[in-house]
Amino acid sequence: MSVPGKILASVLLASGVATAWAAPAVPAPQEFYFDNDPAATPMVVVQGEGDDLVAQLVKLRERGRRAVEATVQLASVAGTQGRAELADQLYGEALKEASAQASVARSVRWNYGWHLLRQGKAEAALGQWLASAGSARTKPSWVPPTYALALWRLGQKQEAVQWYAAAVRTEPTQWNTTANYGQLLPHWREDERASLAEVQQAWAAAPPAWP
Repeated sequence: MSVPGKILASVLLASGVATAWAAPAVPAPQEFYFDNDPAATPMVVVQGEGDDLVAQLVKLRERGRRAVEATVQLASVAGTQGRAELADQLYGEALKEASAQASVARSVRWNYGWHLLRQGKAEAALGQWLASAGSARTKPSWVPPTYALALWRLGQKQEAVQWYAAAVRTEPTQWNTTANYGQLLPHWREDERASLAEVQQAWAAAPPAWP
């Protein structure tokens, strides 16, 4: 086992947090979603890779300095290493630590949602995104395409198209084509953009009326 793997394994042994979720209830789309959302960004507290990155993140957790952000980044590292169980536990710890900080908790949930989606758990991912957006005081612009992606992956294609339509209503010149996906969705993977392109094609074939 590599050094980062050993360190992450020790974190797993020390963590007893379990996570659970119920099937999410998705609300109907609103007309527009114009707002930027600072919570919707990958949590990165340390730049680096490999042994040094993991060691620095573990130290930050131990010292309590930006511990939530360090825990989320460590969870991301665990996820990329295929250690899904550890990543889930770390995200659970981060949510518990951030419970008193609404904006931070929203960001943890947004990040956790992407981890879950990439583990093939679209329903659980959608649950985290719903919780993140549900406690926002605005209508975040990331919501329509992200919900559309998760719903499409779940086979709820009509609902996915309805949510994609909300993105088009908000910014027609950006979302009525797939040409802008690279700029609009920089953190998305190619397979995720490809799934959303399928939603866009379904929307273009039969744009739903509003309301």
